[in-house]
Amino acid sequence: MHGEGQGYLIGALIFLVTAVVAVPVARRLGLSPIVGYLLAGVAIGPSGIGVFHDPERIITVAEIGVVLLLFIIGLELQLSRLLALKRAIFGMGLAQLVFTGTAIAALTRFAGQDFDWRAALVAGLALSLSATSIALQLLEEKGGLSQPYGQRAFAVLLFQDMAVVPLIALMPLLTPGTHEAQTFEQGLGHVSIIVGALAIVILTGRYLLTPMFQVLARSGAREVMTAAALLVVLGAGALMASVGMSMAMGAFLAGVMLSESSFRHELEANVEAFRGLLVALFFMGVGMSMNLAVVLANAWLLIVGTLLVTLVKAVSVWTVFRLSEGTRADAVRSASVLTPAGEFSFVLFPLALGLGLITSRQSDMLAACAGMTMLLGPPIALFGERLARRLERSAVTQEPDEDFSDAHGSVLVVGFGRFGQIVSQCLLARGLDVTIIDNDVEMIQNAGRFGFRIYYGDGTRLEVLRAAGAERARVIAVCVDRRETSDRIIDILRSNIPAPQLFVRAYDRTHTLALRARGVDFEIRETFESALTFGEATLRASGLDAAAARATVNDVRERDLARLALQEAGGVDPGLTGVVEPEPLIPPEREAHPLNPEAEDVLKRETEFSG
Repeated sequence: MHGEGQGYLIGALIFLVTAVVAVPVARRLGLSPIVGYLLAGVAIGPSGIGVFHDPERIITVAEIGVVLLLFIIGLELQLSRLLALKRAIFGMGLAQLVFTGTAIAALTRFAGQDFDWRAALVAGLALSLSATSIALQLLEEKGGLSQPYGQRAFAVLLFQDMAVVPLIALMPLLTPGTHEAQTFEQGLGHVSIIVGALAIVILTGRYLLTPMFQVLARSGAREVMTAAALLVVLGAGALMASVGMSMAMGAFLAGVMLSESSFRHELEANVEAFRGLLVALFFMGVGMSMNLAVVLANAWLLIVGTLLVTLVKAVSVWTVFRLSEGTRADAVRSASVLTPAGEFSFVLFPLALGLGLITSRQSDMLAACAGMTMLLGPPIALFGERLARRLERSAVTQEPDEDFSDAHGSVLVVGFGRFGQIVSQCLLARGLDVTIIDNDVEMIQNAGRFGFRIYYGDGTRLEVLRAAGAERARVIAVCVDRRETSDRIIDILRSNIPAPQLFVRAYDRTHTLALRARGVDFEIRETFESALTFGEATLRASGLDAAAARATVNDVRERDLARLALQEAGGVDPGLTGVVEPEPLIPPEREAHPLNPEAEDVLKRETEFSG
């Protein structure tokens, strides 16, 4: 037992060392970390130096990483947004699976290698799935999940995850003469069990988990919260797996049910570390499972096959996204991130092999092809992003094909979050024509209750601003909450649409100075006036009468504006990306007095943590 335990410890150390080395090397070569994990898995697997001889066992454990990933996605996707995406999930998702699966199956059937129609169908359905982990990481790196194309791509990925269980159930039915017909009562009973399991997950997540976490939080033991988070994820996954559904689907539902909980961020933080490590282990396991001898013996066939599969998937996804009213650039972006074969293809191939639908050689070839599409995924995504930007630049010189003549509000509001909603209330009160731009589904639904003209799109793109009526607006109110996004919108407008007045929400004092340097017509720090109002109320609660409190706040406001004017005149670099250090507007009457040793240490700047 001691020797076996020591073997596991050495294996874990080798895995960690390989992971630590693989990622920096991949980054240095301009590749995705996923590529590094896959190549590292090949290097230490049976086809490499042979440190590990049982990659299937490693993949089984590592699939928990995919389950945790789906749980985190569920936490970030509120139920209202999920319902808003139902058309994309079941419309675009089904169309992509059928279109891509049919095309790849036809390609495989006539490519030789003795693929009959059953083996070709298995290859088509398995390879039509996309790698959730790769696609989501690529989307996160580019900030695509907040964009319309990213949300549609996520909807397609979500449908594919839901489709895995029917695909697994389909495999035995394809085996000739080895399955028995299922009676109606048996089928109904199986469906009832699945519905019951779904109800348990949904009801438990909605009514029991939040009270449970409240009780655990009062204990003050952080490790208990971590254990509870893992229990929820694995428990929901195990329940769904026990009725024939996907573990990932159970974890996803649990995450969605907890997305409104006040413990959402803590749960995400507790699970994140495990998720990252296990997802890395999964990709290394995929690399280990690749039969290098088969790959080398059929290198040219696999290279051609991988390129053809990638091309077929890209064209299929591009077509589906174009038919769903997406722009050419967004269709290219979506197609480029969905080309890698999915993680579940490595579940379907062994199952098909066990049922006799494909041969051992065909299984090795298909697994190698799926792994090679994963290797191609990040470079294809990089090429797709460059092509999409080129398409966007070419579209700038052209008028939009669609007719947006009705979008001519006298005020164009970019960003309908908390700040933009309050601004819009004032405009609504005077009956002004208002057009809203936002790329968040929930914000668009909120704007629909105001009776505004609404454009669903990315406000940092010139064609979106033009289509929403920026050239006809009297005022453009930039109400987004990120400084980088705000600056980009301003630069685009100043370069291409100089006529409207620009009113901009400033992030902080430094941003205010930068906006004034850019020549905006009006700016205001997002917390300035609300903080002054809060200060006035505090003064009154401290004993000052209303007139004295108001006079004090007005004096602070005038002093602040005067200092801002001095800083604007030359005291501060408006291009500064850091923070202008706060200084008292009125000289203090006494020095600061620290009340504990830590505060004294920080004020004296005597430690590495005190700046």
